[in-house]
Amino acid sequence: MKITILDKQNPSEEDEIIVKCDSLDDEIIRLLNALKNGKTKLSLYKDSKIVLIDDSEVLYFESVDDRVFAYTTNQVYESRQKLYQLETELPANFLRASKAIIVNVNEIENLAPDFNGRIEAKLTNGCKIIFSRMYVPVLKKHLGL
Repeated sequence: MKITILDKQNPSEEDEIIVKCDSLDDEIIRLLNALKNGKTKLSLYKDSKIVLIDDSEVLYFESVDDRVFAYTTNQVYESRQKLYQLETELPANFLRASKAIIVNVNEIENLAPDFNGRIEAKLTNGCKIIFSRMYVPVLKKHLGL
């Protein structure tokens, strides 16, 4: 990916971003959403209250029994959105680890190979997440491995 930054000739001119690509893939769409929305605040639920949390505070999302939970270092919140909806709205540092989990890659402390081509990721809070074989190539590509 090539990035070009040009200084404006006229200070009153509006800032402009031009994207040249063969096709709009998921990564480019996430980047565009992040640019449009700025820092993302998530509306999550805790004890029947709506809590606004920066997406960077979330370690991972997990779907359990048709409910989606967001895990931070100290708390567990519930999201009313499904994982597939979150996946399109979250920044590029959130990757699918399995059908039931989306992980904040910035919170991974270390990786270890697991059985059958899976990878175990230890998060900064000590939790261990398994990346299934289907999603290992995406993780490797994201990390440049």
